Amino acid sequence: LCCKPTNTVGLEFISHGMNHVEGGWPKDIDHENMEQTIRFRKKAGKNEAYISSILQLGSVMELCIRQNNAIDKYEQYFEDEEEEEENHNAPYAKTMNVLRDPHQVKRTVTSLSWSPDRGRKLAAAYSSVVFQQTSQLSTDSYIWDIEKPSIPEMVLKPPSPLVCLEYNPRVSYTLMGGCYNGQVAYWDTRRGCQTVAYSSVEHSHKDPVYKVIWLQSKTGTDAFSASTDGQVLWWDVRKLSEPTERLILDLSKEGNLGGALGGISLEFEITMPTKFMVGTEEGLIISCNRKAKTPAEKIVCTYDGHRGSVYAVQRNPFLPKNFLTVGDWCARIWSEDIKESSIINTKNGVSELMDACWSPVRPSVFFTVKMNGVLDIWDILFNQSDPTLSVKVCDGGLYSIRVEENGRLVACGSEKGEATLLEISSGLSVPQKNEKSLMFERETKREKILMGRQREIRLKERCRSEQSREEEVVREDGEESPQELLARAEKDFYSMVEVELKRRRKGKDLIEV
Repeated sequence: LCCKPTNTVGLEFISHGMNHVEGGWPKDIDHENMEQTIRFRKKAGKNEAYISSILQLGSVMELCIRQNNAIDKYEQYFEDEEEEEENHNAPYAKTMNVLRDPHQVKRTVTSLSWSPDRGRKLAAAYSSVVFQQTSQLSTDSYIWDIEKPSIPEMVLKPPSPLVCLEYNPRVSYTLMGGCYNGQVAYWDTRRGCQTVAYSSVEHSHKDPVYKVIWLQSKTGTDAFSASTDGQVLWWDVRKLSEPTERLILDLSKEGNLGGALGGISLEFEITMPTKFMVGTEEGLIISCNRKAKTPAEKIVCTYDGHRGSVYAVQRNPFLPKNFLTVGDWCARIWSEDIKESSIINTKNGVSELMDACWSPVRPSVFFTVKMNGVLDIWDILFNQSDPTLSVKVCDGGLYSIRVEENGRLVACGSEKGEATLLEISSGLSVPQKNEKSLMFERETKREKILMGRQREIRLKERCRSEQSREEEVVREDGEESPQELLARAEKDFYSMVEVELKRRRKGKDLIEV
């Protein structure tokens, strides 16, 4: 007990911290953007104060570095024994939670996105995939806390049902969504469930927005979207009234919207900031270059991928030249350098494939979901003809899939409004020894063989064309064609036969006389 009360000054305590994931980069530098980090290093290396301090501290630090390198204090004598033993077990996937649409009339989970802050939250877009049914259903979409699956953490209120929804990879509290009516909307979860801004109808897409992707920029406010109206639009969320840039997917390169192909999937890899790919309703994959000078030059090439819509396209995060596509009844893996055909494709199944994605931790593993409710996990380094693991997730069709950043949790969205969380075994979610180098070596050999075969075919065709051209030149010089020679030989033969018959008749007449 206090024997005498005393008035003291109240102090307010505030906790600050910094996450040194990749050094102490300035706030306006994105450490995941290779170009920005290289540019900053070059700029810092030319600073006179930096050069003089390095020269002064170099001799002091050299002694410390030598002491540290004298003994490898980080050496592990029993490396990954338990982990290797566990990896030999049969692969499995177990259901952790099921996040159900709270509304009475269930809607399809058309898109999923994990939050960048250690995957604690999952954003899910809900809309009807049946034409002209959206007016009867709720427009709400949700953000779920995976540790509290009974009720959504936040209800998002878009102007129209959301077809796609994406977290900003740099800022965990901002999201962007594409609506059924063609608009794009932007949320800041610190401000609540209502949209901060959304695009005007007259400057938006004319069809549902099937995919939005955030771009890696200094401001972290740039994104782009694709729709079946044949347009790819670029946005700055600080001013969503109209797009900053526009590309019409017209292969004739005339910019005619009436002849444009409908975009239904998008791909963007941060290590290739100028390139992106669009999967179309017509089964083509269009490779584009954003930095081209004219709209016609932005469409670089096409890949004839599938018989139906290309529902997903994604580059391998470890081997960016290889990319995965899904459409009709199979999945295909392509090499950017070989446009004629895919380098790997799965067998055609009974049920249609709706979505796919690569594992973020293993170069050879990818996931596909089907209309019969089955999740297939493929390890192409182990087996290319059949999936390593097939799991029946639900009775209805699966429309979307997304893998959490560390590769252990998989979220699958169904047509019955359920987002199922599955935990996969460590054998499928832990990087294997030399996996990347083995994968790269094998795919490089495959590409070289295929390219050699294509060169051989082209050489044969060139030889044939040159031979036919030489024959035409000879024919023009006066020599007879093979058909003419055959006709002349046939004529000579019949004339010789006729002469022989006349000679025999004459001989016979002389004998009779």
